[in-house]
Amino acid sequence: MRPPLFAALILAMGIAGPLKAAPRVENSIAQRVQACTVCHGPQGRAAADGYYPRIAGKPAGYLYNQLRNFRDGRRHYALMANLLDPLSDAYLREIAQYFAALDLPYPAQRPSSTATAAEIQHGQTLATQGDARRKIPACVQCHGASLTGVQPAIPGLLGVPRDYINAQLGSWKNGNRQAKAPDCMASIAQRLEPEDIAALAQWISAQPVPEHAKAGASLPGPLPMPCGGVNGPEATP
Repeated sequence: MRPPLFAALILAMGIAGPLKAAPRVENSIAQRVQACTVCHGPQGRAAADGYYPRIAGKPAGYLYNQLRNFRDGRRHYALMANLLDPLSDAYLREIAQYFAALDLPYPAQRPSSTATAAEIQHGQTLATQGDARRKIPACVQCHGASLTGVQPAIPGLLGVPRDYINAQLGSWKNGNRQAKAPDCMASIAQRLEPEDIAALAQWISAQPVPEHAKAGASLPGPLPMPCGGVNGPEATP
């Protein structure tokens, strides 16, 4: 039996045959964000279960803000927080810009609803007109007339599953989801009753996504209330 040192010398001199080179790994942002697509679906198109939302094509400012919110503790989900904790603002901007630039069609919708006609009407009224008496602005005042979002940092609402809308509005209402102050969505959610949230989720999730849906360039008027992260340098990565 050869001593270990002799075997090591043979290997070092190449007598035992050439060692296999380590496979080359593509060093690109597309390769590095594959960790995101494990949950958010291929190319960030959304997971089939509706729990992980679509991130492809969302405004870069919005995606950047959400990445920072998870990393900095304003949004609470351990998997995201642990993944993002070591990443710099510059890297988060790069991730946001990559997914924002993806121009991918939405899948055909199969909305299912158990809501009554009255609930659907209530959701439509809140989304398109709001409730001035309770100081609840309409969704279209911030998310655009077509609800497809507004550049640079307001997301579209169409194509988002009912359960996800329910969960996020509920998280804002109970304080589990937060945004950069002033947190306009938290303020709005506090004014919503559970039946309001359910009606909004039912109506919004049942709306068809327009072909080639994109975030609008600007809002037709000023925001109904101050909203952190929507304007300023954070909104334009």
